[in-house]
Amino acid sequence: MESEARIAVLQRRLLHLRLITAGLLEHPGPGPGLLVLFEGFDAAGKGGAIKRLVARLDPRHVVVAGFAAPSEEERRHHFLWRFSSSLPGLGEMSVFDRSWYGRVLAERVEHLATQSEWRRAYGEIVAFERGLVAEGVAVVKVFLHLSDEEQLRRFEDRRADPLRRWKLTDEDWRNRGRRKQYVAAVDEMLDRTHHDDAPWHLISGENKHYARVVVLETVIARFEEALRRSGIEPPVSTGSDFDPNGRT
Repeated sequence: MESEARIAVLQRRLLHLRLITAGLLEHPGPGPGLLVLFEGFDAAGKGGAIKRLVARLDPRHVVVAGFAAPSEEERRHHFLWRFSSSLPGLGEMSVFDRSWYGRVLAERVEHLATQSEWRRAYGEIVAFERGLVAEGVAVVKVFLHLSDEEQLRRFEDRRADPLRRWKLTDEDWRNRGRRKQYVAAVDEMLDRTHHDDAPWHLISGENKHYARVVVLETVIARFEEALRRSGIEPPVSTGSDFDPNGRT
């Protein structure tokens, strides 16, 4: 399939950049850190996109963290506290499946945060992200959009497949019933937290193959920008300069 061939080339490119920023190739010290943050509608393909993003990277050198609703202990702290241990330092990479944006999405819609708390969070999040970028971390924010019709089709496919049925929960169906509230929350989130240091990248999840390619292209482009800001010129990509089975 053409998309898989394109993904393989992009994975090699990301591998090359990670070797450089880890200080293992061409550059003697660590480069910028990389944080890739995923949000999106249920069944939009976040898991598949993350899998392709990290497939060629050594699992010792990338953190993939998933975040659900905050626990009782986490709710006793500032809402950003629970993400700190998974953030990347210089030369490191982290991928977040859900993130601090839960504060203005699920916590808003499910009334887990008061109106004053989630409204205050927009400014706190932007300030936090600007601080990360100032410290040398590239923050790449991806939102995978999915139409109501395609989401329903994927839900029904999962329900019909005994090996994938576990991925469909009562919470998923409840969230579908509140789609209008979630759409309103997403629209306000995108409007109020899109900024130059960490803009949102809205990607259609209607075609999973398309979305996976665009996610990789987006991450690589933003990562190369961060390299240049740190004084490292990304090497020219040949598409075949590294062993596709290599890892970092």
